[in-house]
Amino acid sequence: MKLLRITPLLAALLYPGCAPSSAGSASLATEHSLRHARASQAPTELRAGLYLQAAAEAARRETAGDHSKANRDTYNAAAAELSALLRSAKGGQDWNRPLTLPAGGTAYHLRFHPGNGRDLWKPDYFTALVPARDVPEKSIQHRDTQEGIGGALVGVRKKTPREPFAPLVGVTAPVTATLEFRGRDATLALYDPSAQPKARVAGIVQPLAADFSAPLAYYPSVNETLAGLAGAFSIGAHMSETGLYMLQPYDPNRTPLIFVHGLISTARMWRNVINEIEMDPGLRGKFQCWVFNYPTGNPVAYSALRLREELAKEQQLHGFPHGFVIVGHSMGGLVTQMQATTLTRTSWQDPESGPFRSLVKDAPDGSLIHKALVFDANPNVRRVVFICAPHLGSDMAIGGLAHFAMHFISLPGSLASSLDGSLRNSIRKVSGQGNGMPSGLTSFSPKNPTLKVLAKAPIRAPYHSIIGDRGKGDSPNSSDGVVAYWSSHLKGAQSEKIIPGPHGLCEFPQTITELRRILHEHLKTASR
Repeated sequence: MKLLRITPLLAALLYPGCAPSSAGSASLATEHSLRHARASQAPTELRAGLYLQAAAEAARRETAGDHSKANRDTYNAAAAELSALLRSAKGGQDWNRPLTLPAGGTAYHLRFHPGNGRDLWKPDYFTALVPARDVPEKSIQHRDTQEGIGGALVGVRKKTPREPFAPLVGVTAPVTATLEFRGRDATLALYDPSAQPKARVAGIVQPLAADFSAPLAYYPSVNETLAGLAGAFSIGAHMSETGLYMLQPYDPNRTPLIFVHGLISTARMWRNVINEIEMDPGLRGKFQCWVFNYPTGNPVAYSALRLREELAKEQQLHGFPHGFVIVGHSMGGLVTQMQATTLTRTSWQDPESGPFRSLVKDAPDGSLIHKALVFDANPNVRRVVFICAPHLGSDMAIGGLAHFAMHFISLPGSLASSLDGSLRNSIRKVSGQGNGMPSGLTSFSPKNPTLKVLAKAPIRAPYHSIIGDRGKGDSPNSSDGVVAYWSSHLKGAQSEKIIPGPHGLCEFPQTITELRRILHEHLKTASR
């Protein structure tokens, strides 16, 4: 393999301050090499060599006992920026192959650690590396960082065509880059700090620097209210966004933790919840977080069907060796409930099933109606958490505002056209009001036969309830402002936590504390 070379003479002419001198050369390398390496007009090979020079001197001092912040910052910045530079420059041609790189009057030989796919990332796994400090934090309430050695990066994997379950911008993960030196030979390694928080660097086992929030902050921020309204009222334009998305690289050793958002919202609402959960060292590295995104204007039964289909695809691709935990907020709680219950044709012969009795009875096997309303509980659901879920509906769904909103909600053509005339006329009654096609909003109606039938079906996994109380403390007569206690309460829940707060209390500290408690409980029971 041909190695890249730039002569030390050229390097000295370009940056005379980095040329060796008889006195103070080590100090000059530390002070000046990093600055000169950031000169974007310089050749990539020279910049990389100067990064190595800065890191090598900082590593030497670290080994000698200099653990000062200034020296550590130099090493960390050099490792992160070198990694980002080589991964991106010239289309990544210099990435993951031996390089000889000039630095002042000498040269460094760089190789890449091959990784092991567990606590050391394989160099070619990520298609981009972004210094964590370059990722804006405006979308994250609390930045979760770990002080230590190494360059904190966001690893981004974005392939064309898009890989199954990958978000549009790619899958992200925390990465820590380290450089180990033996003379002029350097090895670049990419650690997964969530799997291995410490490593031997510069001859010492020490904590790795990491930014666990930056991978979440990397995902684009949008106006959540406007995006949620678009999903509720412009369903057709957002049908293609329906799907299960993994936010972290798949790891068979971690339990999938799946979040399902509620009405007039999107999967982005979980960003800070996920961040707060991962701030717990006992949970970080034990779960891998996924989200299910869907336009909430669709009927709940249809959205639940789509999630079942996505989970079936994931089961076929990776399997669920540890099962999974699913958390649903508001309408997402109903979508979640339909993953852990079984409804048969017989279930719909209940007197309270109303128009569904004949609808389900006559629906052909494999038809949309049959798949949406007749299903088995997913055995891989190992635990469920409901947050402000309207198991028995909400009176808001039958009020004047709901009637007004229904004028602006319509099923997308692809879904509506799949129903023949007789089915369409029958299914109009799903809202319990006798008119209008069903939607996410009418799914909330206490008159909805689906909710009545679903309420009688046992939930076939351990489940927990987190319920909002606007602060009046009058449970069981309380409400979170949207869903009353009588609707959120479930007999048989392993725990029920009432939190003073409104319907959107997912990010409340008490909610986070309860979620953490439940997840720790799951880890204990799963290990038995």
